[in-house]
Amino acid sequence: MKKSPIFVLFITIFLDLLGFGIIIPILPIFIKELGAQDFQVGLIAAIYPVMNFMFSPFWGTLSDRYGRRPIILSSVLVTAVAYIVFANAHAIIIIFISRMLSGIGSANISVAQAYIADVTSPSERAKSMGLIGAAFGLGFIFGPSIGGYLKSISAEGSVDLVGYVTASLCMVNFILAYFLLPESLKEKKKNVRFNFKVVTGIIKELKKPNIRELLLINFIFTVAFMLMQISCSLMWKEVSELSDAKIGYVFTFIGIVTAIVQGLLVGRLVKQFGENKLLVIGSVLMLMGMAALPFVASFYFIPLELIALALIALANGCLTPNISSLISKFAAPSEVGQTLGVNQSFGSLARAAGMSFSGILYSVNYHTPFLVGAGLMILCMYFATGLKRKVTPS
Repeated sequence: MKKSPIFVLFITIFLDLLGFGIIIPILPIFIKELGAQDFQVGLIAAIYPVMNFMFSPFWGTLSDRYGRRPIILSSVLVTAVAYIVFANAHAIIIIFISRMLSGIGSANISVAQAYIADVTSPSERAKSMGLIGAAFGLGFIFGPSIGGYLKSISAEGSVDLVGYVTASLCMVNFILAYFLLPESLKEKKKNVRFNFKVVTGIIKELKKPNIRELLLINFIFTVAFMLMQISCSLMWKEVSELSDAKIGYVFTFIGIVTAIVQGLLVGRLVKQFGENKLLVIGSVLMLMGMAALPFVASFYFIPLELIALALIALANGCLTPNISSLISKFAAPSEVGQTLGVNQSFGSLARAAGMSFSGILYSVNYHTPFLVGAGLMILCMYFATGLKRKVTPS
């Protein structure tokens, strides 16, 4: 395995997700400043994963046919345009369009995963897939604080500085990938058929043993994770009475732990337990962390709440890269990008579902979204155990 392409790909993914992290803390605030209602904030937030859902298989199929490199470059340019639109947004509809474009451009994670599958051996694949999670963690560490700072020094009611800085990061990303990222696909599959019907593509993959179980595990885990992510800020603000700054520090802690787990521990855990067993372990850890979060008293927030969050970060490291690695092994060689794209679409659909239901469940009782998420992980354990009984991929 060549180290340099993986490193360049890591930088590419990190810059992409850094831009995502920069937008996250200021997006709801700015939408409300433009006069949006709460339900409109939710709709605008949801369009991003919806576009991910629709375009992940599209980018993945294109990469199988034309190569990974041109698709990565094209999607980065789309993202740059999205942030330029964002910088000039003075109406709710413009914000909506910018998030739509950003969701289309950022649906390239499946192509990055296919690139990793191209240049790694099966034994090293899960460890390399963990780099995507590490890049996300690092983007989540630095992005929110940068975004908050840029918003604070921008003109009142404006996000032009946030948009232009993020678009500039995309262009740096494009230049690095253009000059340093080689093509990974040795043989382009010109006979690959385009599947624009995302739902049909998902149904097709759900009919395949092993891949079906992995897609369902990914969907259920992602819904549970989004129930936690959206509800935590509200709970910490209203129940734990944390300040906005302290809530930001907690999210930074989550990002640090995620980066450490997926960047340093995934490879060792795979060697110790194997990919299949880690899916079961990750489901158990996620159940424990989710169930504990809403019951920690404010006085014991440190360290008990942080321990629960560390369990969730460790669960993410056990599940996410190993799901992608196993899917790449079970998929037909000519359809790796397409199948990983379907997985990303399924995950995007799960994010949209989790975001939509989190507020409803939280309004019932602040314990509810966490307990529902913990209950969902029992299903993940069931599917992971069933996968373990099947033939291990070569």
